[in-house]
Amino acid sequence: MTIRPIIGMGAVAATGSGVDELFDSLCRGVSGRAALRGFDRANFRAQHAYEVDDRPVRGADIPGRATRLLLDAVGQAAADAGLGEDLSGIPVLVGTGLRELRSLELWWRDGSPFADSGLHFGTGLRERFNADVTHTFSNACSASLYALALGSDLLDQEGGPDTVIVAGVDVLTESMYGLLERVHNQPPDRVRPFDRNRTGVLMGDGAAAVVLRRSPDEAAAAAKKVYGNLRGVAVNCDAYHVTAPSPEGIAEAMRAAHRIAGVKPADVDLVMLHGTGTLLNDEAEAAALADVLGDDASAPLMTAVKSMTGHTSGASGLINLIVGLQALNAGTVPPTVGLDDPVEEAERFRFVTEQAATAQELRVAQLNAFGFGGINAVAIVEGSR
Repeated sequence: MTIRPIIGMGAVAATGSGVDELFDSLCRGVSGRAALRGFDRANFRAQHAYEVDDRPVRGADIPGRATRLLLDAVGQAAADAGLGEDLSGIPVLVGTGLRELRSLELWWRDGSPFADSGLHFGTGLRERFNADVTHTFSNACSASLYALALGSDLLDQEGGPDTVIVAGVDVLTESMYGLLERVHNQPPDRVRPFDRNRTGVLMGDGAAAVVLRRSPDEAAAAAKKVYGNLRGVAVNCDAYHVTAPSPEGIAEAMRAAHRIAGVKPADVDLVMLHGTGTLLNDEAEAAALADVLGDDASAPLMTAVKSMTGHTSGASGLINLIVGLQALNAGTVPPTVGLDDPVEEAERFRFVTEQAATAQELRVAQLNAFGFGGINAVAIVEGSR
C-alpha cells in the first residue's frame, strides 16, 4: 500500500461550482435536473438533463465547453493546493468519455468555428497553465479513476514528479443523449439509482480535479491543507459485453482495491456508488457489492449522487472521490434523491435517502466507477480528521 495525500480539489457540476458549493448543495438534496438547455428539445423524447448553466443563450450551444469546465476544475484544484497558475513540469492526467465530441458535432452540423487543435485538452491546459506534460485517457465512465490510478503510479517512478494533477470531464452531446434515451422503452425523466421504478439514465455536465502528492511528509511540507489520502485504486477490463456489466468483473475490481489499500470489508464506512439508474447497471453493482462485503453489506452508509448531478461520465469517479472525502471530513453524507423502493439486490444496503445523514465515525470510503465494455475502477480513500 502506498498512501498518496490529496492536497487540492476542484469541481463543477449542474449542482454547483467549487467543492464547498457542490458538497453543500448535494447535502441539501438540490438537484441539477432541468429542461434541456443546449439542444432542440423537439428532437428528443426525453426532455431533461443535468447541465451546467453556462451558455450565453439558452437553446443555443457553443463549442469548447468541455475544455472550459476542465480548466475551471483544474484551476480550482491548483489554487487550492497553492500551485498557482504555472503548472509547467507538473503532469496533468485527464480522464474523459467523449472529449470535445460536442464541439465536433456543432462544427459538422452548424459550421461553428472550432480549430482541430481544440480537440486536444492539452492545448487549453498549455495555454492557460503552461502545462507541458498532459495525458488524456478515454475510458468511458470510469475514465477519471483510471487516470487516478495512472497518476498514482507516476509518482512511483524514480526521478519522477512529486506532484500530479488528475482530472475528469465530460459534457452532453446530442449523439450520446439521443442514443441513451432511445435504448429505453420509456424516456428517462430523472436519475433514480437503485429504485425499482427507475426508467433510465440522463447525462450531466461535470468536471473535477485533484492534486496528489508523493508522500505524506512532502504533503505536510508543501500543502495548505490535506483533505485525505488515496490508499489505492484498482482497475480492470473484463470485456464481458459492450454495454451490459458483469457483476463478477465489478466484484474483482472491488476486491483488488481492498487488497491494494490494505482494508477489509468491515473497514469501509462509506460507499460512493456508481449508481447510474440504468436498467442493468444498478443490479450488477449491487450484486457485486453484496458479494464482496458479505456479512458487512449492511454496515457502511451508501449514496449515489448521480441522482442530483446526472451521469457526468468521465468526471463521475472523481466527483465521487471529492464528495466522499468531504463527507468523511464533515461527518455528513448527501442523500440519494428519488430512491423510494430499492431493487432486491440492494435491500440490505444502508442507503442515505431523503436528507443528509450525519455520522461521527467515518474514516474510509470506497468509490465506484464502471464503464462500457467492462472498464471497472474502484478507489479507496481515507479522510483527514
